[in-house]
Amino acid sequence: MTVQGQETDIFDDLAAECDQLDLLLSGLSPDAWARESAAAGWSVSDVVLHLAQTEELAIASIAGDTGAFAREDGVSVDEAVDRLVAAERGVPPAEVLERWRRARRAALDGLRACPPKQRLSWAAMPLSPRTFATARLAEHWAHALDIATPLGLDYPATDRLRHIAWLGHRTLPYAFALAGEEAGPVRCELVGPSGDVWRFGDPDAPSVISGSAEEFCRIGAQRLAAQDSTLKTEGPDAARALRVLRNYAS
Repeated sequence: MTVQGQETDIFDDLAAECDQLDLLLSGLSPDAWARESAAAGWSVSDVVLHLAQTEELAIASIAGDTGAFAREDGVSVDEAVDRLVAAERGVPPAEVLERWRRARRAALDGLRACPPKQRLSWAAMPLSPRTFATARLAEHWAHALDIATPLGLDYPATDRLRHIAWLGHRTLPYAFALAGEEAGPVRCELVGPSGDVWRFGDPDAPSVISGSAEEFCRIGAQRLAAQDSTLKTEGPDAARALRVLRNYAS
């Protein structure tokens, strides 16, 4: 990808992220699938079921279904996906895993084949295929943490986080709007797992967030509270940006 902060191919990195999660899931015992995840109210099996369901929604969107993620007025994305999981809870873990594998491969194939300027309907707004793939990478990464952390398993951070950090920065105007706030430009200077510095935004922006890219992504996924991070904020809007940061729709 040639967009600032996304030098590697997003489709290849989405495939690699799913492969890493697949490796984690393949080693789980039957008891582990029934354990509580870090996603409130969901078991490990529920989390993987959710990923399978949303990959199936992605396939429908790629096929042109503009109502693939439709929901009733007043129903949040979180509530909608929780209802989907509840409706199919209890499917054997082996079936859930194979369902996710089929769906994630089909969704990725579909995204690769999309014209670059096509707009795909999704939870909050239509997305380009590359941004759509970035959002899917962000969701798989966050839910991998939900699975690995309570089980005491390692899920190493990689430079694929660059895409998620880019997404978090890119959607700051949306995050501020959801919070009913206005803010000026914010730039980020983040250190990736390999030690590279990733810069996003106007280099002259007066507000700056700097520090760990992994922490930035965890805050955006609501897996870390901003006040518990080591990230530094400077300028009039940086601290507020970190507070409203999100890598997902609502």
